Amino acid sequence: MSSGVLTMAGKVVGGVGRLNWGIITVLCAIAFIGVMMHFSVSEGAWAGMPLTHSMRFMSLLAVAIVLAATPPRWWYEAAYPLYGVVLLLLVGVEVFGETRMGATRWLSIGPLSVQPSEFMKVTIVMALARYYNDLRPDRATTLLWSLPAFLLLCVPVGLVMHQPDLGTGMLIAFAGIAIVFLAGLSWRYIVPALVIAAVGAVAAYQFVLHDYQRARVNVFLGLADDPLGEGYHVLQSKIAIGSAGLFGQGWMQGSQAQLNFLPEKHTDFIFTMIVEEFGLFGGLLVLLLFAMLMGLAISVAARVRSQAPNAYFQKLAVAGVAATLACYVLINTGMVMGLVPVVGIPLPLISYGGTAMTTLMVCFGLVLSIDNHRDSASARRVR
Repeated sequence: MSSGVLTMAGKVVGGVGRLNWGIITVLCAIAFIGVMMHFSVSEGAWAGMPLTHSMRFMSLLAVAIVLAATPPRWWYEAAYPLYGVVLLLLVGVEVFGETRMGATRWLSIGPLSVQPSEFMKVTIVMALARYYNDLRPDRATTLLWSLPAFLLLCVPVGLVMHQPDLGTGMLIAFAGIAIVFLAGLSWRYIVPALVIAAVGAVAAYQFVLHDYQRARVNVFLGLADDPLGEGYHVLQSKIAIGSAGLFGQGWMQGSQAQLNFLPEKHTDFIFTMIVEEFGLFGGLLVLLLFAMLMGLAISVAARVRSQAPNAYFQKLAVAGVAATLACYVLINTGMVMGLVPVVGIPLPLISYGGTAMTTLMVCFGLVLSIDNHRDSASARRVR
């Protein structure tokens, strides 16, 4: 009996030792920056947002470590069922959803209120990765065999856009398109698709976008000047960033943030607050940490060398996670600097709120699982 206990303990210790501690360390560093900034938002009060943010992250980190122990084949087998369940939940939002602040995005299931669009960020990556894993390599380059993948992608994106939730719809779309591209779709189809997408964007601006969304685009394009309305957020953000200098005004000393000129400083515009208080140096440090996290994820995909049936699924799934993270960071930072329209995308692990953090930690639970169970054989190539 004692030998069995020792054997089990050895397996647990060995499993912990195989974890990618580089990824875990960078995740913790980014989340710690979030705690610091929420401490500043709370004017030096630990209780409230800083404590909640830290406890939420520690809980989700434990979940990610548990998910790291699951074999990748479980993720592969669950890809389509989970996609189907989340798609049904999105349809349920259309029929039974709760409307809050003009958007119907939430679904009440008993005592719980869930936002299915957040789950789709994970399941679309898994579903598309499984589709291309099961597809013959020569078919992945053709338009005909890419149509089912676009169908898997377009249905949830359309449902999410209709809620309306432009930011989440863009994240789901970009992550899915990244997987289709990485799977090897020919450039002779990609270029015309981009042209069609541009034409579609113009049509969407005219006939699909809601009035407030169109107003944000107008401000972004310079077609309208609304400094006290739709342009207020970005205007205050630019003032804060422009006054920061190289090293910023100091922790808890940012004038725009501390005097409450900067709106949504704990969520969508928290990167502005980081730059205002820590300057160009602080902003670049945050971007470097996110770049390191993306690089570590890509290195996990590069090290997958199993000839098991789901090897390609593992590569594409990890690449999809890296693409999702990149979209989060690029859209959020571009938004606060006026480089893209304001679409309500948080900065992962730093902005306050549980939905985006949960999504990202589950994604990195998948990455840790794949990295934890890799072997040394060769596998099918990803672009």
